[in-house]
Amino acid sequence: MKLEQLLADLTSAPGVSGREHRIASVLTEFLESDDAKDWGTDIRRDALGNLIIYKAGHSPDPPRVMLAAHMDEIGLIVTEVKDGFLRFAPVGGVDVRVLLAQEVVVHGKRDIPGIIGAKPPHIQDADERGESVKIEDMCIDTGLTPDELQAQVSVGDFVSIDRNFIGLRNSLFSGKALDDRAGVAALIECLRRLNGFAHAADVYLVATTQEEVGLRGAVVSAFGVEPDIGIAVDVTHGSIPGLSEHEAFGLGKGPALAIGPQVHPKVLEGLKVAAEEAGVKYQLEPSPYPGGTDTYAIQMVREGVPTALVSIPLKYMHTSVETVSLKDIQETGRLLAQFVIGLDSKFMEGLKCFYKS
Repeated sequence: MKLEQLLADLTSAPGVSGREHRIASVLTEFLESDDAKDWGTDIRRDALGNLIIYKAGHSPDPPRVMLAAHMDEIGLIVTEVKDGFLRFAPVGGVDVRVLLAQEVVVHGKRDIPGIIGAKPPHIQDADERGESVKIEDMCIDTGLTPDELQAQVSVGDFVSIDRNFIGLRNSLFSGKALDDRAGVAALIECLRRLNGFAHAADVYLVATTQEEVGLRGAVVSAFGVEPDIGIAVDVTHGSIPGLSEHEAFGLGKGPALAIGPQVHPKVLEGLKVAAEEAGVKYQLEPSPYPGGTDTYAIQMVREGVPTALVSIPLKYMHTSVETVSLKDIQETGRLLAQFVIGLDSKFMEGLKCFYKS
């Protein structure tokens, strides 16, 4: 399996929150290919579109481990079709400042390429030139005539950013939606490394939906899986000029392990032990605000789930040039696989008794 190619396929496909079916299809096609068909997995989708990949454990009473990474991306939705142009609103945490001049795909009756434009600075008022263009002053131009556009696009159609996946130096790659297709790729790398191991735990690798609009996929999938342990794999801020050391993490230096209210100390300890056993370098990330990732959703399901958060450093989050290190994705997959392989009855008993001691 070439992880780089899978990552390219994942980022190239559109999957705005609530419309993730094409990403699920890319993953399903890969898992049914010659590269992965012998990995011993069962694949299904639930009512919210989550893709749940199951790999059975080899013990009489296997613990359930859920590894989750969200496959949705931020995007846009059409709010008006008028005079041959489209008005739109954001879906998820879109940074309006980076929208102008982006190439997009409008997912109407068919996929239609377009660009986001606005009034040029030459004809703006003096007070307009000193401010970012507001989203209500932007439009999508597809080149279609008004009648053609009305026939192909409706209010409520989704729009995704169109950006090529490119390689940079030193195994860095850039593109759109690497938040969190990088995490999804890490789950597949974990699955590949588990192939051939008789691990005790039942493993549920879940590509979740609608994380960017409220962690919805993680809520329902965790409710259905009923995991004994849940680990979310997401991205965190990579080091760039203007960010301090405690705000951002180096690319190529390994995954970041979160420490915070949403992280069970025993699960974190298990991840550290797994990292040491596998020779995986990791970084530690203080995470005092637990609400931003699938970790929080999994933790709060049913009677509560012991959870952890493993993050891949990523630069330029929520833009179309998000940038990650392929090595960090590979090492995240290796860490997760080692954690699963190391799970035994002693660890699970300690987990159950942790807050009772």
